[in-house]
Amino acid sequence: MENKPLQEFPRQKGVERPGLLSRWMARLAHLGGARLSIRIGTNILAIFVVVAVVWLLQQAKLGRASSLPIPTLSSPQPIVPVTQIPVKVAYALDGIPRQADLHTTIPSRPRQDVVEYIVEAGDSIFVIADKFGLRPTTILFGNYETLKDSPDLLKVGQKLKILPVDGTYYQWQGTENLVKVAEVFGVDPETIINYPGNHLDPEAVGDLNNPNIPAYTWLIVPGGRREFTSWTAPAQLVRSNPSVHVWGQGVCTGISYVQVGYGTFIYPTVEHWLSGTPFLPEIKHFAVDFAGSLGNAIYATDAGTVVYAGWNDYGYGNLIILDHGNGWESRYAHLSQINVSCGQNVGQGDVIGLMGSTGNSTGPHLHFELMNSTLGKVNPLDFLPAP
Repeated sequence: MENKPLQEFPRQKGVERPGLLSRWMARLAHLGGARLSIRIGTNILAIFVVVAVVWLLQQAKLGRASSLPIPTLSSPQPIVPVTQIPVKVAYALDGIPRQADLHTTIPSRPRQDVVEYIVEAGDSIFVIADKFGLRPTTILFGNYETLKDSPDLLKVGQKLKILPVDGTYYQWQGTENLVKVAEVFGVDPETIINYPGNHLDPEAVGDLNNPNIPAYTWLIVPGGRREFTSWTAPAQLVRSNPSVHVWGQGVCTGISYVQVGYGTFIYPTVEHWLSGTPFLPEIKHFAVDFAGSLGNAIYATDAGTVVYAGWNDYGYGNLIILDHGNGWESRYAHLSQINVSCGQNVGQGDVIGLMGSTGNSTGPHLHFELMNSTLGKVNPLDFLPAP
């Protein structure tokens, strides 16, 4: 079939001629493109709708932004002075906030010279040594004139010399041989000369056998040791001849019979913890010091007979000694009151006195000794039941 061109419609009077779009649509329809035209029109309409929606959303955002206040130079924000910023808490970016420490503890420098210490209530050789990081022996070595190598001679108010290091303290007499003096303390002469706290010039000292050291100069001997002078009470009383061991007015005489104990022991106080100096043979403290209050009851650790009851001249103050008749003997010192008398037989657990602070004592406690004719002075804690 032959395609004929579209006929032009004659323009009639009173009738408007179709527009260009209408004529193109009519021509497309004539060519069989009606469906194609509908599809193209739909796509164009969809694109138009999408563009319109995007434009409306942009206008909405611009409207909200324009409603926010805009800061101006005429009204600047106030600046907080540095002095008003809180410094008590420092916050970590990732972690736990911690308190800021405005005070730093600076460790003191190592001491080189001897210092003085005044004994306080509750002190002991052990406690004082612990305060200064020294061995108890050093406290005794540095204070022989005051303590005579005995921890029991410690008293409140005493002035003690505290060495800067563990060792001994020696007063030079002016005629000694430094080599031999150093040998007595188990060190080399150079150890004494070179210690800064002695303030000695090696060149000025000169000959070690006849050194140029001023008389009565006190010398620190780092690491030095010596034998102790024993001022403690004898290990055992001898009932057959007590006059040999007379320590004071409390010694008992004429005792011919002693009650035999069980050979086992109980705590002599209601308190089972120590206060003061423990059992330390290196400083000749062959006892334990039980804590307690003034007036606490003191019990016989085992059955026995009183062989000493009264004042003691060795610094024990009021002292009781029990002989248990089986090679064992117990001692109770610094009592405020004695409730037994010479020759009296007591049972295990009987109250024999009250806790005190008599004699050379810095506070209420019980100085308790336990000894055996074969073993000698022993640590009482090794023979008492577990607390």
